[in-house]
Amino acid sequence: MAGSLPIGLATSVSVAASSANLGPGFDSLGLALGLYDEVSVETTASGLVVEVEGEGAGQVPLTSDHLVVQGIRRGLQAAGLDAPGLVVRCRNAIPHQRGLGSSAAAVVAGLAAVNGLVAQTESQTLTQDQLIQLASEFEGHPDNAAAAVLGGAVVSWTQDSAGAAPDYAAVPLRLHPGIHLFPAIPQRRSSTAETRMLLPEQISHRDARFNLSRAALLVVALSERPDLLLTATEDVLHQPQRAAAQPESAAYLALLRRHGIAAVLSGAGPAVIAFSTEPRLPTEVLGEGAARGFAVAEMAVGDAVRWNSGVVVPS
Repeated sequence: MAGSLPIGLATSVSVAASSANLGPGFDSLGLALGLYDEVSVETTASGLVVEVEGEGAGQVPLTSDHLVVQGIRRGLQAAGLDAPGLVVRCRNAIPHQRGLGSSAAAVVAGLAAVNGLVAQTESQTLTQDQLIQLASEFEGHPDNAAAAVLGGAVVSWTQDSAGAAPDYAAVPLRLHPGIHLFPAIPQRRSSTAETRMLLPEQISHRDARFNLSRAALLVVALSERPDLLLTATEDVLHQPQRAAAQPESAAYLALLRRHGIAAVLSGAGPAVIAFSTEPRLPTEVLGEGAARGFAVAEMAVGDAVRWNSGVVVPS
């Protein structure tokens, strides 16, 4: 029988946005961005209260279907615990349905909140590997989840097992300090599930070889040779296929690359992320972005998920 957490425990969590794929690294490469959701959780005698402000307010469910709550429930199950009641408060800064990992951040926040609560008891907290595994099970791939857990850049992979759930894992990748990140975030939203349906079930040997070479080169470019980023971020497996559904993103992505800037769709889009060795993007590029409805600004690399015990984010 599961143990029960004491009433009156409290924790706060900070979790970063993330960009997945980074061009050729489909479902494998990820990068945390310095934009954070803040979540606080308290244990109570009974019931569930969910409050949301910022991104998603008035749109996401305030029930057990909320992804943070689902993450908490799954984390408690993995820890062999339950909670009689919960108050969950979310202060969201990560835009939803833009390709910035808001879903992964919500699940990771819920799992990390379990660690913040469990740390105040004699039970064992979840390890980093467990956080990545459990969060990736929600996503079906580990790139966003691993970046949200570990922070920085990550290389992730999936190990399929016959008759068992896949194993998900990731390792950090040192990001070259000379690389500047410029997310371009539109007002328009997009569904990852819908854009994933645009991808073909099969690809040619030639396209597979192309993306394998670029993904391998991208690891080198991100860590040691940023001068290779433009070539290393080329992709033929998913960005061209999504272009028709996201014409403004495809057009701005092409414009950035014509200016010699290594730009990719962020996840499934519609956000775009540019990598540059320069501290500023050209004025013309910024103007074109604004004209096309993109908010473009430099952003720091995101940190690993953090939790505090006995501390609640003020409401």
